[in-house]
Amino acid sequence: MSCDTLDEQQPQAPVEWLTHSLWASHCYSFQARAVAIDTFNVRTLALSHRIREGVRQQVVQHLDGPSVNVERRAQVGHWGWLEADDADEASAPMPERWAEHVASVYDISLETDRRVADRDAVQLTFVPKNNDRYRHQWWLDEKTGLLLKHVLRDTDDAILETFQVTRLQAPERYPDAVTVARPESTDTPEWQVGWLPEGMVVQPNTVQQTSDGRTQRMYSDGLATVSVFVESPAAATGLATGVHKLGASAIAVERHRTPSPWQVIAIGEMPPELLGRIARSVTYKEP
Repeated sequence: MSCDTLDEQQPQAPVEWLTHSLWASHCYSFQARAVAIDTFNVRTLALSHRIREGVRQQVVQHLDGPSVNVERRAQVGHWGWLEADDADEASAPMPERWAEHVASVYDISLETDRRVADRDAVQLTFVPKNNDRYRHQWWLDEKTGLLLKHVLRDTDDAILETFQVTRLQAPERYPDAVTVARPESTDTPEWQVGWLPEGMVVQPNTVQQTSDGRTQRMYSDGLATVSVFVESPAAATGLATGVHKLGASAIAVERHRTPSPWQVIAIGEMPPELLGRIARSVTYKEP
């Protein structure tokens, strides 16, 4: 897809700003400093985002405590992957499709004249239509569309997690086309999730670790993400059956004895009751 899309008319409506931001996350190289705040700690981060031959290269360096660097090459944006139902839909670029998908799950409102990290910004607020999951707020750089701040709020509007750029250095737009490719998939696991919140879409990046009998699948609605792990036989874990709240995230654990011992672990930033329902719905497929 071509980054020339960012040169088109300045976005006005909320979904247009969301689309613009999804494009920007693929099309700009930059260096930044940021702070991440959750229930347990405050972390300062150094961010590097480069584009080489159309592929994003991201490095996140933790500046507090032990030195930790996380490096990632990605051909799909942070929003994930959305399969098309027909040829016309498949012809639309992925950012436009994901923006429309998010708008089908969340009511999106726009506020202008904001400022973050000494940069003019706009604010998007995402409220789930069914009031069944967390609310998100994004502050976007008015000039580039890059995400400057993200606040996650629970169903009572209390802040669970904040990510904020404190300095954005020399964002530079990539002049050529960038690659958005469907992630490779492994074999379909021998289990299935029987229930998901509306708008949650399976992501084609199942990871199978045959050495310990674990399989993983990820699901996303464009903002919230859930990872489901199934282990057979059940591995030892210090977590009891049920749902455990860990700051912005929750972990649901379900154990089964038939046909042989196996367990489900679901992890995601969503209300515990939803995560527990997802974990309880997992079953092995009928032969």
